[in-house]
Amino acid sequence: QVQMVESGGGLVQAGDSLRLSCAFSGRTFSIYAMGWFRQAPGKEREFVATVNWNGMSTYYADSVKGRFTISRDNTRSTGYLQMNSLKPEDTAFYYCAAIRSSRYPYLNPHGYDYWGQGTQVTVSS
Repeated sequence: QVQMVESGGGLVQAGDSLRLSCAFSGRTFSIYAMGWFRQAPGKEREFVATVNWNGMSTYYADSVKGRFTISRDNTRSTGYLQMNSLKPEDTAFYYCAAIRSSRYPYLNPHGYDYWGQGTQVTVSS
């Protein structure tokens, strides 16, 4: 049974940085591409970033391009989202998700196979 567990969220000020982690277990991590999504209160879940199976290809939402970096370590079965220059509009619940690597890049959250429980990121102005 696949489990994905996010960590690293918190309350920060505008301009600060955070690194989210996503620990994957239950299957071979490297056969999946990984994505990060976020959902603010009253809004739909939106795509943030995705990385292919070996970390060599990435894709970002325009709103985070140049500020966020997605990566993965297959030896640790863990994915990461480094978030720099955070803005109040980045405040949301952040989720990691996994999808079969053949579907990369996939931006629609409804296509992902597995999800974590999420971690809250709050950015104060």
